[in-house]
Amino acid sequence: MKITIKEIAKRAGVSVGTVSKVIHNYTDVGDATRKRILDVMAETGYQAKVQRTKKRIGVIYGVRVSFNHPFFVEVMEAFSKEVGLLGYDLVFFSSKVMGINYVAKCIEAEVTGCIVIGGDEIQQSIYQLDESDIPCIGIDIQLTGNRSGYVMTNNMNMGKKVIEHLYLTGHRDIGYIGGLVNTVVGMEREEGFRNGLAEFGLTVNQDWMMAGDFSEESGYQAMKQILANKAIPSAMFVASDVMAFGAILAIRENGLAIPEDLAIVGCDDIEISKYTQPPLSTIRQEKDKIGRLAAFMLVDLINGVLESSSVVVDCELLVRKTS
Repeated sequence: MKITIKEIAKRAGVSVGTVSKVIHNYTDVGDATRKRILDVMAETGYQAKVQRTKKRIGVIYGVRVSFNHPFFVEVMEAFSKEVGLLGYDLVFFSSKVMGINYVAKCIEAEVTGCIVIGGDEIQQSIYQLDESDIPCIGIDIQLTGNRSGYVMTNNMNMGKKVIEHLYLTGHRDIGYIGGLVNTVVGMEREEGFRNGLAEFGLTVNQDWMMAGDFSEESGYQAMKQILANKAIPSAMFVASDVMAFGAILAIRENGLAIPEDLAIVGCDDIEISKYTQPPLSTIRQEKDKIGRLAAFMLVDLINGVLESSSVVVDCELLVRKTS
């Protein structure tokens, strides 16, 4: 009979996850339990079969981030290419199951590390994963555990670049649609916007400040609320290209021309942004660089070459025809 990890767990009277922890030398298993499992493995000859290290990387998305999100698709394309060349396979975990235990999932799937894609809603189990011994790299989420790190664009600098550009093109009444402020990305982009206004002596008009969830629909609804005010801005900074597409639709439905009546600048520089009519001015994030950095950093964490580390990548303003 072929001995499986489930059989080992059954004979030792423990869970499959506990057996996996022993196999991968995790420290949170009691000595007596560890000895019992190792004894069963030795008796069955299973121990020799598990010495091979599987080169697998787990992929975890935030609850409200879809697999086809344009920005993260490009980041993950660069990431998967690099780790693939280094001999690693990817294992995707569902982020839509409430109460999922990512530590247990990682152990069960025998992954050697994880990449975590942030978003507006982060499950508590992701932070438990960050505190574990499993190497992790976050994209748009700050992971700070002993074997974790993250790669993130300089979100604070985005607002300054946009406000400077809009100021130089004559705009003084500037609105903002950002992400939810309970995330690092959402907070930093809004703070950068506010700091940019202050630097040029401009004031924040709360009627022109809205939060979305990085979806097109949320950009559309936020822009409609702003346009419902008696006084409206002459320019908008929208903290994602996808939300900017929704905002553009709302502006046009209101009978306004872009950029003549209302200028707009997006963020991310996803591929389609250059093909909108007119082409969208935007903040370019270096998606390929972010993905490649995440790949090399995670592999170095796995191999013990790197300890907990973080990298902040600069951004670039691309002026097209909407501002």
